[in-house]
Amino acid sequence: MSIAHKEALAAGRRQGKAVRSYLEALESTKPKRGRKRTADSIRKRLEKIQIDFDEADALKRLELTQEKLDLLQELEQMDTQIDMSQLEEEFVAVAADYAARKGISYLAFRDIGVDASVLRRAGITRANTGNRN
Repeated sequence: MSIAHKEALAAGRRQGKAVRSYLEALESTKPKRGRKRTADSIRKRLEKIQIDFDEADALKRLELTQEKLDLLQELEQMDTQIDMSQLEEEFVAVAADYAARKGISYLAFRDIGVDASVLRRAGITRANTGNRN
């Protein structure tokens, strides 16, 4: 394998990582439907689970345990701040090359929630159809 080929593979991996990280962060910060849960509401539910746990049968305790684990994870994620500006800059730097190489269109990015202004900064326009020729 030539040095140029190895460098191209490494560049592709870097691009893929930047695009993936940005898209995952977008998805994780997207507002959910319904009433937004707060840290307080999660803590109250955890207290209720603890009270209900002692009186529950084995199957219900299993379900309550899973709910408790899910709520603790959600609470932990609330405390973790995602630096979207850094991820966005990394995305903007590589997205056009990545999209051209993979045949991904402007509309595909828009459909999964990438803002038009971010795509414009990345150099991806409506004219980018994503066709591989």
